Amino acid sequence: MENVLLVIHTLVAIALVGVVLLQRSEGGALGIGGGGGGGGAGGMFSSRAAASLLTRATAVLAVVFFLSSIGLTVIHGADRNASSIADRITPVAPVSDTSTGTDDIAPPAVGPAGEEPPVLDEPLVPSPQ
Repeated sequence: MENVLLVIHTLVAIALVGVVLLQRSEGGALGIGGGGGGGGAGGMFSSRAAASLLTRATAVLAVVFFLSSIGLTVIHGADRNASSIADRITPVAPVSDTSTGTDDIAPPAVGPAGEEPPVLDEPLVPSPQ
């Protein structure tokens, strides 16, 4: 449905541009319809009737353009989920030490195999003599 409405919207936009460009220029605007009396490009209509027809066609195409714009907005908005990016964030659990079951930062007091760590009798840095 969205694609059909999008094609209609595009065709109406192109037709609207064409109709606006065909209108008679009153003051150096972009109109290319020009127009003298009853001859030329508008041989079937008088210049007043052609202007009236183009004005009505512009109004109708403008209304259809706005309605299709609103329709596209409604159709596209119905597909979206009204959620925030913050709703998608999953909380991260703090990293814990699984060997002792605590969340302490300090290393465990027991060695890896259950024995106590070795105690040093001498300082790690020799004292100056």
